[in-house]
Order: sequence, then structure tokens, then C-alpha cells
Amino acid sequence: MSTVWAGSKLSFEERCQTLARIGYVSIDLPTEPQTVIMKQYGLTPGIMTGTATNFQDGAIRKELHDSFEKGVREGVDLCVRAGCPNLFVFAGERRGMSQEEGADNAVAFFNRFKAYAEQKRVTLCMENTNSKIAADRRTDQVFDRVDWGLDVCKRVNSPNVKILYDLYHAQMMDGGVTRTLRENMDWICHMHIAGAPGRLEIDDTQELNYRFLANVIAESGYTGVVAHEWRPNPGHETVESLERCFKIMDA
Repeated sequence: MSTVWAGSKLSFEERCQTLARIGYVSIDLPTEPQTVIMKQYGLTPGIMTGTATNFQDGAIRKELHDSFEKGVREGVDLCVRAGCPNLFVFAGERRGMSQEEGADNAVAFFNRFKAYAEQKRVTLCMENTNSKIAADRRTDQVFDRVDWGLDVCKRVNSPNVKILYDLYHAQMMDGGVTRTLRENMDWICHMHIAGAPGRLEIDDTQELNYRFLANVIAESGYTGVVAHEWRPNPGHETVESLERCFKIMDA
């Protein structure tokens, strides 16, 4: 299991010490210098970001594919140096573009860069999001339905182009989380979890049953990382929350 842990008063090294003590094996979205500290505590990076794409201008902006070339290659090389299996690729905002055109453009993007990713054994990874919750600030993202990303991946048909399946976002948009996990694990390289609908801890105050979902994931044979990306409930201490939620997924 992994975590996305920001906003703490602890230093990054202290966070690594804490996570290793609890039993976590990975941290998402570190910088390259941070990966050196992580390795001292047996932690590996689950996924990293490069400089090619961003939430606004992602893989669907065909007019930017040429300018993405350098950034994608540098991002893949960064993952190789850091020992990270996955590179975050943003799908991008629609800004009036149809879902169909966006999918076609994303397929063209991944077809262009998949050979380099395959050569370096790094997976290019898109994350589903939701367009319902304004507070999540993703209301115009093209990849707001899981089936959209799965269609792109299947059309590209590369072992190194998959999705980061965010179970919170999926529950907000699609539901059917168990079915998606059981039927599409071959196209999932990474996961983010949070309680729904509050994006809080994965406990009994949220509608997703993560004890059950942990067993579904384990039974599928999935070998990737499941990363905690939630906010503690008000009044809850972060480290104690991390310990409780680790036990839920590790049961």
C-alpha cells in the first residue's frame, strides 16, 4: 500500500519513517530527490509526474503532441532512474471537445509514445476523475467515466498504457466499482482510494465497503499499488488515521 501525504508538519524523512513503521511500502508523487530518502526506509515511488502534460493540457490536445515529446521522454527516464513503474499522464480538459474526439486524440498520443514506454518498461497511466463535485476542481476533465479510459487503452493495446483507477471518483460518477475491478484488472496499473462521498477516511462513515473491496483486489491477483488519497475526518489525527486505514486494507 501507498499514500499521498501532503500538508504535514513532519519532515519528509519523518513521514517516511512513520509510513515504514505502519507497513506502507510506497509513496505517490514524490520528487526525484525524495526518492533517495524513501529508499533508506524501504519505500518505493508508486507513480510520478513528468513535465509534458497537466490537468488543463493533457493527452487530448493533439495540437500539443509535438511539444509533449521531450517531456514524455524525460518523464519516462525519470521513472527509470527512480525505480518507479508508472508515469502520470493527464487526459486534459475538454473545453468544448467531444468525448469521441478526445478519445481519438488520446489514442494518437499513446500510440506515438508507447514504444518508448515499452522499451523502458514504464507504464503511461491516466487517472479517472469526476465532473460532479465542484470542490474536486475537475469538472471539465474528459476522463470522467471509467469506460472512456478503458476504451482508449484497449484501442492502443499496449501493456504499458493503462489507467490509474481512482475508486472515489469512480463511485461519484459510475458506481459499479466491484464489477470494474473484476472485469478490467488487466487495464489497471495503479489505484487511489478514498471514502465516498466525503473523500474522507475509508471507514464505516463512508458508503464504499473497503474491507470487501480489499478482498476483491487481493483475489484478482493485482500486484500494483493501492494508494491512500483521502483527508482525515475533522478532529482525527493523521498518523492514527493512516494506521486505522492500513488495517482496513490489510485485513
